[in-house]
Amino acid sequence: MASNRLKNIKSTLLSDNYYILKKLSFDYLMSNGTWVNQMREVYDRGDGAGILLYNTEKQTVILTKQFRMPTYQNDNEDGFLVEITAGMLDKDNPEDCIIRETEEEVGYRINKVTKVYEAYTSPGVMTEKMHFFIAEYTDDMKVSEGGGVETETEDIEVLELPVEEAIEMLNNGEIQDMRTIVLLQYAIINNLGLINRN
Repeated sequence: MASNRLKNIKSTLLSDNYYILKKLSFDYLMSNGTWVNQMREVYDRGDGAGILLYNTEKQTVILTKQFRMPTYQNDNEDGFLVEITAGMLDKDNPEDCIIRETEEEVGYRINKVTKVYEAYTSPGVMTEKMHFFIAEYTDDMKVSEGGGVETETEDIEVLELPVEEAIEMLNNGEIQDMRTIVLLQYAIINNLGLINRN
């Protein structure tokens, strides 16, 4: 649906080396009734999906740890982040994407996921919308060691953690990935059978 508060949108391609970076200029109708010209750089890397895997019997969650160069450039001393399993949508839908990524990254073959949210990750700069899922896993779903796809130069450490340890990491700042924070807080708020409230 077109916005009646925008006109004269002009797009200039700045880079398509890996994803797409554009400069957009446009006229925007302010709340006070005046039109102003604005410019934004917009990064389009497609949409993504992420999942929190949990086991109520063992009271555990599965997270990953991998190197993230942009965080190394901004105050993350070793560049490693603890994260949920996540990936970019290819030509598939979010559900198929996250099922594929789960097997590739952590080695579990799941067939049922529950979508809990979808949200824009950095709306001032990126077009990306993230689809958030949860799924219960069991040991018999493990089909490989995971670790990611070698041809994509992924180097992923799989972490199976007691949920209380994951929550402690969340509260003491060891977990700094926004997607992971969102889904761990979802688990806390909705009590997925992981947290003893007695």
